[in-house]
Amino acid sequence: MTVPHGTVGKGDTMRVFRRLAVIAAAAGLLLGPAAGIASAGARPAASAVHLRSGTTSVTTASGIAVALFKNGIVPVATLPGREVIKYRHGQVAAKFGFPVTGGKVSLSPLGGYIAHSGGILFIDLATGRKIKVSDFVISLTHGNLTGIVNGNPKARVTLFNLSLAHATLKAGKHSVRASGIVVTLTKTAASALDAALGTKLFSAGLKLGTASTVLRF
Repeated sequence: MTVPHGTVGKGDTMRVFRRLAVIAAAAGLLLGPAAGIASAGARPAASAVHLRSGTTSVTTASGIAVALFKNGIVPVATLPGREVIKYRHGQVAAKFGFPVTGGKVSLSPLGGYIAHSGGILFIDLATGRKIKVSDFVISLTHGNLTGIVNGNPKARVTLFNLSLAHATLKAGKHSVRASGIVVTLTKTAASALDAALGTKLFSAGLKLGTASTVLRF
């Protein structure tokens, strides 16, 4: 299941994160009812956008779902997350969706987070071994996604690295959509999955799939 590492550098990713933050701030702050109404005593616009809701979805890359299924590993979304199995162009893929529960995007300095509910339970059908990762948080500061392991809030680890270097961004008046986000597995997550499931399927840098997110503010 090893997938070649991408050639996108961290600088490229952070430039696109910065672009996403600027779009969000412009849509959420500069297009508000008071935009364009200036006064001598007016204060500068806030430097952060607070998120109200949204959805982040992840679709597995080619071959990932099949490799898991062939080895008896089944990934199942935990509520309120959702999962569907897709079959397109001869390929099987799993698509997961997770509600955005809050967060904020700041511009100066660039940072913030996007919090989610739900998670993924990985189960080995033959042995009954399992591991759950949930309550995902995307860090705009570090370009990664963390989650808690087996419901333990003290066991929050970095699960995925995120690259937006080839992502597409679309802004509405009160929303931003980013798609084409490449999701790769971290060394910590790969080791945890292999240890919990008793496999050697996972490796650092493995491209798990692509993600898209819709943020409302």
